[in-house]
Amino acid sequence: MSHSQRSDIFLLDAERTTWHDETLWFVRQKRDKAVYALPEFQDLRELASQIKNHTLSKLDHYLVQFEEAATRNGVQVHWAADAAEHNAIVLGLIRKHNATRVVKSKSMLTEECHLNPHLIKNGIEVIDTDLGERIIQMREEAPSHVVLPAIHLKKEDVGDTFHIHLGTTKGNNDPQQLTEAARQHLREKFLAGEVAISGVNFAIAETGSVVVCTNEGNADLGVNLAKVHIACMGMEKLIPRLSDLSVFTRVLTRSATGQPVTTYTSHFTKPAPGKEMHIVIVDNGRTKQLGRPDFRASLKCIRCGACMNTCPVYRRSGGHSYDFTIPGPIGAILSPNIDMRKHASLPFASTLCGSCTDVCPVKIDIHTQLYKWRQVLAAEGEIPASKKWSMRLLSSVLSRPGMYGLGGKMARQGLRFLPHGLTHAKGYNPWAIARELPEPPKQSFREWYEQQQKVK
Repeated sequence: MSHSQRSDIFLLDAERTTWHDETLWFVRQKRDKAVYALPEFQDLRELASQIKNHTLSKLDHYLVQFEEAATRNGVQVHWAADAAEHNAIVLGLIRKHNATRVVKSKSMLTEECHLNPHLIKNGIEVIDTDLGERIIQMREEAPSHVVLPAIHLKKEDVGDTFHIHLGTTKGNNDPQQLTEAARQHLREKFLAGEVAISGVNFAIAETGSVVVCTNEGNADLGVNLAKVHIACMGMEKLIPRLSDLSVFTRVLTRSATGQPVTTYTSHFTKPAPGKEMHIVIVDNGRTKQLGRPDFRASLKCIRCGACMNTCPVYRRSGGHSYDFTIPGPIGAILSPNIDMRKHASLPFASTLCGSCTDVCPVKIDIHTQLYKWRQVLAAEGEIPASKKWSMRLLSSVLSRPGMYGLGGKMARQGLRFLPHGLTHAKGYNPWAIARELPEPPKQSFREWYEQQQKVK
C-alpha cells in the first residue's frame, strides 16, 4: 500500500488522530521553549552542521581512525556491508558465548536490520528494555517514532497490553502503576541477560568511544550487568573529536523532547575486566547515499525526531503509514535510497512547507531533498501512471494560455451549475472529502486585468 492508503487506516479513528496531532505539537512547543532559552542555539546548529559535513567528506579517514582507537582500547570491531551481514555477526557473537538471553536498549539500526526477528527465529530471547520499545514489542508492532516509539498508543492501550502480558489488573490505566509493573518485569530480564545490545548515538574517532544517550538508564544497566556488550552503529554516527560531542548533546535533546540534556549520556570506551565489548559498523546503503550529491546531507541526521514532531502530514497520518524504520520527513528522504520502488510514495507525503528543515538541529535541507526525490522517482518511472499522465496533461494546459483560459472558464461554469454531489464525488475528487470548494468567481484574474486595461 502507498502512504496515503495506510494513512487512511490511521485516520479512521478521528479522536486518536486528533490526540496524536496535538500530543506531537505539544512536544514541538517544548522544543521551541528550550531553543529560545538558549541564545546561541542557531550558532550551535551551524557548528553541528559543519562538523557533520566535514566528517562525511572524510568518512574513510575517520572510520579507520575510530577502528584503530577502539582496537587499542580492547574493543573488537566488526564491519557489515548490509543488514544480513550485521545480523549474522551479532548472532555469531551470541552463539560464541553460548548465550540465549539478550537485553537490548533502543537502536534504530537494529530495527532497520530487523535483528529481533532474526535472533528470535534462531532461538534467542530478545528483550527490548526501553519502556516504549518493550510495549510495542509485546504488541508485535514497529516503532512509530524514533524517540517516542509508542506515541501512537494511549494509556488505555498500554493497560490492556500489560494486562495480557504482565498480568496487571484489567482496566488499570494508571501510568505510575503501569510503569512500576514494567520496572519489576524488566528488572528480572536485566539480571538474567547474558548479552547486552545497544545502539550508538555518537562514535568518537579520536578516542574509539561510543556514546549512548537515554532517559531511562536502561542501556547502562544492561551493559554493566551482562558479560558481553555489542554496540551496533551506522557508519555515519562518527564525529571527529571528543570536544565536538558537547555541540551535539546540546542540540539533540532540546530538539527531541525540549530537555537541556538526556538524563544519561554514557561513554563506552573499553570492556570491563573479564568482559567483552564489540562494535558492529554497518553500511546498508549508506555509502550509496553518500555518493548521491543531492542526498548525502541526509546522513547528517542525529535521530532527534524534531522533523516528525513538526510535520503536519506525519502528525495526522501516524508513523506506521510510512512503512519504514525511520518515519516522517527524514524517513521519506532515506527510504527511497534503500528501496526506491517500495517507498516511492513517501517523498510525496509532504506539503513541502519547510518546517522540517527549519527545526533540524544539523540543518539538513529536508524539504529540498523531498522535492528532488520526486524528480528522481519521476525520471525512474516509479510514480503511478495516473500521476504521470495527469502531470503531462497539466503541463500541456499550463503552457498554452488559450487552453488554460478556456479550461478555467469551463471549470467556473461547471462549479456554478453542476450538482454538489457530482463536483464533490469521492471517486475522482478526494481533495473535497474534508473540504468545501470556494464559490467560483464570475471572471478570472486575467479577464479582470484585461478589462481594467481597456478602461484605461
